[in-house]
Formats: sequence, C-alpha cells, structure tokens
Amino acid sequence: MYAVIKTGGKQYRVVAGEKIKVEQIPADVGTEISLDQVMMVGAGESVKIGNPLVSGATVTAKVISQGRHPKVKIFKMRRRKHYQKHQGHRQNYTELEISSINA
Repeated sequence: MYAVIKTGGKQYRVVAGEKIKVEQIPADVGTEISLDQVMMVGAGESVKIGNPLVSGATVTAKVISQGRHPKVKIFKMRRRKHYQKHQGHRQNYTELEISSINA
C-alpha cells in the first residue's frame, strides 16, 4: 500500500517503513505525527484519488531527526565588470519514518 502526501508545498509518494526527508516540521524527535493531506491512496490495482484530498485518509509518521541539508553555493559574476558575489544556503529538514497508512 502506498500514498501520495502533501507537506511543505511538495508531494511525496510514501510506503510504510520508508524514511523520507521533508521540509522542516515543528515537532520533537521521537514523537508521532499525523499527516492528513493525503492526495492519493493505492493498493495493488485499486486506487483512490482525492478531489483534492482523500477524505478520512491519514498517514502516521515518527520524527527520526531534525537537521540541515548540505550547503548550496551560489556564485554570481559579471564578466569584465569586476563583480563577484558569493552566497550560501542550508535548508532545514525533518526526517520521518512512515509508520502506517490509514485509508
């Protein structure tokens, strides 16, 4: 059984037992959270597609860790103008382990 969930403005296809990194969720490490924005649930040949969400469907997940992705380096340059700009960014994430999918 799998589901397509929406969190942090992105969509993820998840299966029970899978670990995923999503945009940061304000939750403590070790707590169970419920993700209720389920857009699709599939099990074999049967598929439920929401309009836009599947009513009554939830995905429970356990917060494994809070962290930061590797640094993305931004470098801007104008040739022959003596202009160079260095910038960096590290995005926060929450690592989740999917416990169960309830349709």
